[in-house]
Amino acid sequence: MTYVVTESCIKCKYTDCVDVCPVDCFREGPNMLAIDPDECIDCTLCVAECPVEAIFAEDDVPPAQREFIALNAELAKLWEPLVERKPAPADADEWAQVKEKKQLIER
Repeated sequence: MTYVVTESCIKCKYTDCVDVCPVDCFREGPNMLAIDPDECIDCTLCVAECPVEAIFAEDDVPPAQREFIALNAELAKLWEPLVERKPAPADADEWAQVKEKKQLIER
């Protein structure tokens, strides 16, 4: 099992999770993060660190977010590893309250 970044991360891109990842499985895209399922060791440390609750165990991803399982795997192959915390975008707190934003993913 792996962990999956879901819709809540889009346009927020907080990187608190990156600081606690022991294997550097996070990948950074233009406006969200993804987890490389081949690198994730299922340690659960990132889940508690995400301020927008965007990270779920693969088996616990809400039904409406299941497409993010395949999307994380796809994007992890395209995006570069992120190995240290970065400041969130200036408007991240505003986007944290927005629920439906799948259409805003930038590849």
